[in-house]
Amino acid sequence: MNAGPPDDARTGPRREAWPDARAHQVAVARPVDFGEFVRGAGSLVVQPRMGFGSPELMRAGLAATMRANATTVGTITLDSYTRVGDLDAVDAALAEGIDLNGYPIVTHDPAVTRRMLAGIQSDGFPVQVRHGSAVPRDIFAALLRLRVNATEGGPVSYCLPYGRTPLADSVRNWAECCARFAELREHGVEPHLETFGGCMMGQLCPPSELVAISVLEALFFCRYGLRSISVSYAQQTNAEQDKEAVLALRRLCAELLPVENWHVVVYAYMGVYPATGEGAYRLLGQAAELAVSAGARRLIVKTVAESRRIPTIAENVAALEYAGVVADATAHGGGADPAVDSQTYREASALVHAVLNLAPDIGPALLRAFERGYLDIPYCLHPDNAGRTRSYIDDQGRLRWADPGALPLGHLVERGRPHRVTSSGLLSDLSYVRRLYDSERGHPRRIAPVPTVPDSLEG
Repeated sequence: MNAGPPDDARTGPRREAWPDARAHQVAVARPVDFGEFVRGAGSLVVQPRMGFGSPELMRAGLAATMRANATTVGTITLDSYTRVGDLDAVDAALAEGIDLNGYPIVTHDPAVTRRMLAGIQSDGFPVQVRHGSAVPRDIFAALLRLRVNATEGGPVSYCLPYGRTPLADSVRNWAECCARFAELREHGVEPHLETFGGCMMGQLCPPSELVAISVLEALFFCRYGLRSISVSYAQQTNAEQDKEAVLALRRLCAELLPVENWHVVVYAYMGVYPATGEGAYRLLGQAAELAVSAGARRLIVKTVAESRRIPTIAENVAALEYAGVVADATAHGGGADPAVDSQTYREASALVHAVLNLAPDIGPALLRAFERGYLDIPYCLHPDNAGRTRSYIDDQGRLRWADPGALPLGHLVERGRPHRVTSSGLLSDLSYVRRLYDSERGHPRRIAPVPTVPDSLEG
């Protein structure tokens, strides 16, 4: 069984002290800059969301990803007990032989993790750690001890969707961890941090706010010394609107980020996933087309099993290879003009600049933005989210503001009578993508045949 804590699990004691960043320079090879690897790959980099509690299975998953017929990078997704700091529960699960839903990087002895990565992590195959923690100090301490130099998250995006940690605590925690992570550079290792800000709640957040939070978290990372950064955007409900969003994200990053080493990563749809194999692969293919045509450099894939269970290694590899085939068959959009003055760009730009004007420092500005409702995530129940905004899917499949609350969008959105969102309408919107892609009329074109999953890779 897969073990995971309740959302309100108490944070356990810290076990990791901040290590000396100079430690293990001889024992561990210097890792490649994750950002520069992706930017120089020459084709879309595809990546799974894969994590296993067993070092042996985690190594097998990374090795299979490395061997996949696509341009790949590796992923170590951490378990949910580690995410909330309940390390006693990790100990108990490991002692009792209970499967964890990710890799417990804080609890496993560093020597075990180094052996797991030996011969896998390399200049040609960088590895990123993915987690989900608003209290990530132990996790970052483990990364520094191991000299694993790529991870992701953010003070907003790893707080509001996942639990009840106060946003002020998350901002403070992430400021400390970013500053410590940046110290790797002093010892010849370039740390890379990806914002999860373009994925808030997974679905039904209009693209302009996803873009805005992604840019703001990237600026937060820069404020605390990071120079290799990626910004995220999660595929939503309309292909044209999604392309507008990725182009808007590229434009705002070019305008505002004080670093050149950045790239865009697209996530395959993170809401209710199609239940059929055909539907799942259609949706993944659309995500790969979006990434390439809009000039993103990396894609986080979803698998045919997403609607039912945690995917196997084989299902992850099949998704990676399918996305790679679609990417290769799609006209490259690296030259797509991000200067298009779209509705998504105008809204995102207004949100970003309104937040930046709230305080000279990005951390306090983010806190004030949520206090005033300048940032407000639809349907997010976190106590620090105002909860006044609502969204809906229109008859073209575009995400719209049903009620913009106090968002500083002025004349950009209609301020008249709000669109009424009913409970049945919300449920219908939540399953919109599944219905569309599982139906015969749902984007029937497929660039590549649906792959089969070989038994030899199951795990």
